[in-house]
Amino acid sequence: MKNVLICDDEAIIRMNLKAMLLELGFEEVLECGDGKRAVELALGSFPDLVILDVTMPGMDGITAASEIQKKLKIPILLLTNCYDSETVKRASACGVAAFLTKPLRKQDLLPAIEIALSHVSEVEELKEKIEDLKETIENRKIIEKAKGTLMQRDHLSETEAYRVMQKLAMDKRKTLRQVADGILKEVH
Repeated sequence: MKNVLICDDEAIIRMNLKAMLLELGFEEVLECGDGKRAVELALGSFPDLVILDVTMPGMDGITAASEIQKKLKIPILLLTNCYDSETVKRASACGVAAFLTKPLRKQDLLPAIEIALSHVSEVEELKEKIEDLKETIENRKIIEKAKGTLMQRDHLSETEAYRVMQKLAMDKRKTLRQVADGILKEVH
């Protein structure tokens, strides 16, 4: 873990939190006192983690979290004195990873950070898998369409058409998708 951005309008809270984070091994702790500045700092410095106070002058922590999440997929933790169900709903809707209550205790900080970081990496892995599956499905559709074209044009069985495509792929050192694209271009 390299750097973290903390934002709280109370300097003493920032000072204590910064000391805890440095003890936990963060190399750089960026800090500010309002939500608008937190968004600017986050988008300008790409921290690994953001910790925001819920209640701040100007832009509150949840609004700032929402703005940061639109551009950066990083874990965001919220600090609060107390929270109600509406605050929790708003925070959850914008992708906040966890709530930490004040006064903040060091033993609560590390587990919240570790859980938040693990969830972000899990979500990113799932997104990658979904993209891979979409690509596989798209490839399969194109290959099936090209196979159908060969079957109709050359009066081949499904197996024969597929073998023709496999042979072309091996001979030309191309993927089945590339061969299928070529077959479909010939037709249109």
